[in-house]
This record gives sequence, C-alpha cells and structure tokens, in this order.
Amino acid sequence: MQTTGNSSPLGATVGHGGVNFSLYSRDATGMELLFFDHQDDPKAASVIVLDPVFNRTYHYWHVFVPDVQPGQLYGYRARGPYDPGQGTRFDHNKVLLDPYGRGVVVPKSYDRIAASQEGNNAATAMKSVVVDPSAYDWEGDALLKRPSARTIVYEMHVRGFTRHPSSGVAENRRGTYAGLIEKIPYLHQLGITAVELLPVFQFDARDCPPGRINYWGYAPVSFFAPHPAYSSRQDPLGPVDEFRDMVKALHRAGIEVILDVVFNHTAEGDHRGPTLSFRGLDNKTYYILEQDRSRYANYTGTGNTLNANHPIVRRMIVDSLRYWVEEMHVDGFRFDLASILSRGESGAVMENPPVLWDIETDPSMAGVKFIAEAWDAAGLYQVGSFIGDSWKEWNGRFRDDARSFFRGEEGSLARFADRLVGSPEMYRHEEREPEQSVNFVTCHDGFTLNDLVSYDHKHNEANGEQNRDGADDNRSWNCGVEGPTDDPVVEKLRNRQVKNFLAVTLLSLGLPMILMGDEVRRTQRGNNNAYCHDDDINWFDWALVAKHADVHRFVTLLNERRILRDVEHERRRMSLTQLLQQADKSWHGVKLWQPDWSPQSHSVAVSAELKGERRLFYMILNAYWEPLDFELPPVGNGSADPWRRWIDTGLDSPRDIVSWQTAPPISGYSYRAEARSVVVLFAGQGPG
Repeated sequence: MQTTGNSSPLGATVGHGGVNFSLYSRDATGMELLFFDHQDDPKAASVIVLDPVFNRTYHYWHVFVPDVQPGQLYGYRARGPYDPGQGTRFDHNKVLLDPYGRGVVVPKSYDRIAASQEGNNAATAMKSVVVDPSAYDWEGDALLKRPSARTIVYEMHVRGFTRHPSSGVAENRRGTYAGLIEKIPYLHQLGITAVELLPVFQFDARDCPPGRINYWGYAPVSFFAPHPAYSSRQDPLGPVDEFRDMVKALHRAGIEVILDVVFNHTAEGDHRGPTLSFRGLDNKTYYILEQDRSRYANYTGTGNTLNANHPIVRRMIVDSLRYWVEEMHVDGFRFDLASILSRGESGAVMENPPVLWDIETDPSMAGVKFIAEAWDAAGLYQVGSFIGDSWKEWNGRFRDDARSFFRGEEGSLARFADRLVGSPEMYRHEEREPEQSVNFVTCHDGFTLNDLVSYDHKHNEANGEQNRDGADDNRSWNCGVEGPTDDPVVEKLRNRQVKNFLAVTLLSLGLPMILMGDEVRRTQRGNNNAYCHDDDINWFDWALVAKHADVHRFVTLLNERRILRDVEHERRRMSLTQLLQQADKSWHGVKLWQPDWSPQSHSVAVSAELKGERRLFYMILNAYWEPLDFELPPVGNGSADPWRRWIDTGLDSPRDIVSWQTAPPISGYSYRAEARSVVVLFAGQGPG
C-alpha cells in the first residue's frame, strides 16, 4: 500500500522497500502515476491517484510506492486547466515523462503526432524508467580533470562513429556506446584527450520534417536519461549502464567525456507541438511565453525556449549537470546556444543570469569543464563577453578568420593573426587564461574540413528543402574544382589546405577542437546541414584511415606535441596577457621585424621565446599563391643549436611533419615557404 512519500528528492528515488516519486506542478489540480509492464502497452497495468491533500506539499506531488523495482516503467497524467491564452496546456489524456526520469523507453509505435492531437496516447508515448544509480561498480573511476592546456577535443557523434560497416564493429554494437568502446584504441593512438559527444540526452528522433530523422539530437525530452537508441542492450536499464561502461573505458585510456547539452529548448516545439512532458506539467514555468500566452518565445529557432532562469528550471538544470557528474562521471559540458541561459523570463538579457552562476559556483562541479556556444538564434552574440569566471567559449571568429585567411581573402591577415595568439582583441580585458578560447575551424554544423576545401557552395539537396537550408556564408574554397576530382594537382592543394587548418587549430593559443573524421578527410558530399541523415553522409567511413594516412599521421604528431605542453600558466591562473608578455613574441614579414599588415598582405611570421620550455619558435603562415622566402631570426646567446624544421605543409609526407625529436636542422639565413603553406621551426634544447 502506497504512503504519502516525500517531496524531495525529485524524480523516482529507490529506497528501502520501494520507490519515492516526486515532481513539480504548480497549476495541476490532480495527478496520476501510471505503471506499465511493457513500453507498447495501450493501457497502464496500474494507476495511483495522488490525493491533493495528502500527496501534495506546496507545488510538489509525491508518493512512496512499496515493492517497486529498478526497471519499472512509469509515467504521469496531469489534470488542470487547458487555457492556452493564460499559458496552461493540461491534457489528462497524455502520458507524460518525468522531468527527472533517469531512464526512458521509446515504444516501437511511438507517435509524435498522437501527442499533438486529442485522445489517449498511452500505447505510443515514451515512458520513464525507475533507475537506481548506486547499483553500478565504478571500480575506482573518477573524473580526470586534465589541464586545459593539454586538452584536445574531438567532437563526435556516438552513432556515426561506428555505424558504418567498415568500422569492423559487430553489427549489433555498431552505432552504440559499446561500439565506441571498441574504437578507443584509435582515439588514444590519435592523441585525443577528450571526446565531445553530440547530444546523448534522450531526444525525439522524430522532431524533424516528415520522412527525415533528427540525427544530431538537438531535440531533448529528458535531461537525465541517456538516449536508448545508442545502447546495444534492449532492457530498460541497459542504456544507463552501457553509457557508464563507455565513460569508464574512456577514462582508463586517459580520455575525458564532454557532453553537448541542450538546455535552451525541448522537442515539444511551438503551440502546434506535442505534449510529451513539460508542456503538460507546468507550461508557464518551463517555457518563456510571448505576451500572447498561447505562443512561445523562439530565441532558439526551434519553436520554443526553455525558461532557464526560473527557479524551478534553474534547479532542474543544475540537478541534471550534477547527476551527470556525480553518477555518470562526465568530465565537462558544451552548452548549445548557451546565450539563451542569459535570458530572463521576459526574454531580456540579464546582467548576472542566476542559472549561469548557479552552475559555475556549485562546489560539486568544481574542476568540471564548461564550454559555451556563446550565441543564440535571435542575434545575441556573446563571444568574448560570456558571463562567468571559468566558462570557455567556442570561438566562432577563429573559425571565420582562419577560413578567410587561407582562402586568400583580402583584409583577413590582421584578424587571423590575433586569433593565432589567443584572440587578445576579445579576451584581454577579462584577464583570463588563453584556453578560454576554444579554437575550431569545423564542427558538426557546417562543412567538414574536406568539404571546406572541396566546395564553393553548399549542396544540401538531399535534405529535401531545395537547398534552401544551411548557411550560405561558408568562407570555403574548392581549390579550383567543385566537388570530388581525380586531378592530382587539385588534390595535392586540398591536402595541403587541410593540413594548414589542422596545424593552426592545434598550435594556436587556446583549447583546440577538431571534428570527427577531419583527420582522414571525411566528406558529407558538400552538405553543410546534415542534421537529418542517419546514413553514410554522416557516418565515419573507416576506409579513409588508410586512404588519407598522411593526414592522419600529421594530426597524430601534432597532438603528440600538445600533450607535452607546459601547464604552469594554468596552475598559476596566468592570464592570456601575461602569457603573451612572457613569451616575448615578435611579428615578421619576409623581412625580420617588418610585418605587412596591409589588406593586400597574405603572409606573416611570428617568433616567440617560451621561457618555460627554453625554446625559440618561428612560425610562417603563407596564404599567398606563390612561394616566399622568409628571413630567419638569429637563435641568439651564441648558441650553436640551429633552427630545426618540425612542420612544413608544403612538403610531401612524411617530410611535412616529423617527430619532435628527429626534426632536421635548417642551414642558411632564410627559409622558403611554399605557396599556401604553414611552416614551424624551433631551436633550443628544452624538455620534450
């Protein structure tokens, strides 16, 4: 016989002899807890009607049910006013997910449309799963807390990484957390230190145009449950344990796990969307509404906007993050459209958004990596000004200026030179560490690196929107031929450009991120908005590892060097400004100390003395279409140690990059940088 239960903690909490259920709903007049035996059952096996007097404290509905075990499927039905003009959308016919549910099952007959229309949808609704997070042996695993100065982020898709038949993973494990485990040796050998997983929170794969699939996963319906479609196990508890198996295995290989999290909207969409959870429990609390309360504010471009700074939603966001850190051992988070979290209940930008400070100051998450995509779909752009002391930011200007520079765009040199040294133009005023800037040239949204150098225009016809979708400003250059080519001259140039982009990403001051497959020139066939394709447009083709072994080798040796970087500045919390002053850098043109910053200039060199490493570096960036001879700075101090060539993308593999210890000496007083190339020389006998 059930008892009153407790209002805290929220969700389904396994205790002695049963499970406590609790959820928030301010305006509900009645609540039912439904238990199901199977995910496709058209009718609940049992229903518990919560008494508004005995099973409600303040706005929390709660009950303790004895003998319930982990793995039990459940959902809610809420009674209350349906008055969209006043912001309420209760529908007692709809089965609702628990906002704090730790697991979710999706029936084979799941019907998003049925959740949008009148009538009972029990048979086709997602259900929550009772999970006991303590029932897992972590075997001593803990967060790695790797220094950001030695972090290399690899943005990847769990399913796409091993789904292709060429992966060599058994068919029942392709595209799963277990499949990813099998490929950890590849990541480790490549030198990756952190994987940034595209959304793994339970999302609605049907939240997309008819006939398509939401592949990327930016359509959350639960902020606590791992996506079950990425699990090779069929039981309701399988995804939770398999996800943790993956995290534990990655940690054993020294690789951190960063999750791409979506706290800016849900898959419930606009006023025409389905009632899956939040809309049917407390619409006015969970969403920012327009003055016309029947409509949703849309700062996300997806139909609705989560009311992130409401106290209840703030608590849910922080509780979610804390759960993934404490119970799932996640090392960090990348926040999709993070600027949404700066908006208050009216949509206005707040000077000190409570949710951001709640996240940053939570002691249980000290040392966790927080990365912001510091913009939203309504024009708010906060790169260089995002609120907080420890947030790192996707530097979209690094992406744009690197692309502009290497395609030979006039006026791009000065901007890119600033990006190369940590973007002090944007970050100097904050006196923050150089790793505040997350440097990247490509990500899931846009061209792959191969396509960036192979297409002048997007080719999104396969999306079914007449090529209208996706960004038009790609700053790409096809090297003379649109799309694939057998021309060896064009292919050689493309290969060089790919290496140029990889070199500056991994050598610039900041925290580097590369996209899954860029190290082997993975292509999406010119599609720059491949969100709706669960096929070989998105899947990693493992045959490319052999086909583009020279690029793979290039990335591996670049990564090998970064992992040896000095981290003293990070321990001392040295700012970007202090680091640049200590590095004693100088800019040069083809003549020493005579850089050409004119709009027509396409080349520059920079020298720096890294006192902590007792080394001199000289980096040449030549985006000009002809070779140029650059004078070499004197090594100084009467040292007989010559300049040594580590990288020259103008040379064929394996001379394009060599292991640090075998770099050949360079004679003479100048160095010829080939057209469209990057050269890195060093001198000195520092460690590593």
